[in-house]
Amino acid sequence: MSDAADRSLLILARDLFFRAKLEAVARAAGVEPVWRGAASLAVVELSGEASVQRIRELVAAGVSVLAFGSHVQVEWLRAARDAGAEAVPNSQVEEALRRRLAS
Repeated sequence: MSDAADRSLLILARDLFFRAKLEAVARAAGVEPVWRGAASLAVVELSGEASVQRIRELVAAGVSVLAFGSHVQVEWLRAARDAGAEAVPNSQVEEALRRRLAS
């Protein structure tokens, strides 16, 4: 994420705890979090088929997607990967986002 236009991160998370943590990670990396509009990277909380469909739409639009969800909801993590996202359990999302923003 080197170009100024690419310095935004779309956060699609219902859980306020995770949203705040992800916003903090983004800001620490100099990236402005957004909740709508265009971005080169999106973080999507897995919450059912609608979130997997949103991942498909983002990937089709050329957006890189990091998805996260409960480690016990293996089927949603797998569906997100099948839709083109990097999918990690909740416990790994902050580190995965830090890694993505550093590259």
